[in-house]
Amino acid sequence: MGGKFLELLKQLAPGMTRAAIIRDAGNPTGIGQFGAIQTAAPSFGVEVRPLDVRDAGEIERAVASFARSSNGGMIVTASALAQRHRDPLIALAARHKLPALYFDRTFVANGGLVSYGTDYLDQYRRAAGYVDRILKGEKPADLPVQAPTKYELVINLKTAKALGLDVPPTLLARADEVIE
Repeated sequence: MGGKFLELLKQLAPGMTRAAIIRDAGNPTGIGQFGAIQTAAPSFGVEVRPLDVRDAGEIERAVASFARSSNGGMIVTASALAQRHRDPLIALAARHKLPALYFDRTFVANGGLVSYGTDYLDQYRRAAGYVDRILKGEKPADLPVQAPTKYELVINLKTAKALGLDVPPTLLARADEVIE
């Protein structure tokens, strides 16, 4: 997903040359997510910088420091910390004029620019199939772990306009939802 995050953000903000990767310092998956983004970064001409944060104060300081230089963008990786601080993250991106990509559509519904992540409704539907199999006698331990197969792209045009970004028509056509 790291490459897809950068690809989408670069399409929305072609002048972006730096990206802050907001990750929860206490969450080991943040390291893996950053590694995937870091691997893809050279192909998009973007320098990535991890911002390891633990609380609202660290988020504020790290984003403000990063935003002092131009041509920046922001990617918020999946974590409970990010969900807990959703509104401040959105407000910081707006205040510092940073195009930002989030892992969950709730960020975009609350004013964020763009999200790309798991379609949770699809996951719930697929879970029902597992429940059915278990009720028919299959052992839960025998069922395979399944990765998400459907992802959703959500774009907020009002936020794009506030940031002075023109959303490419090809990206709008690919979006699962466009918030106007």
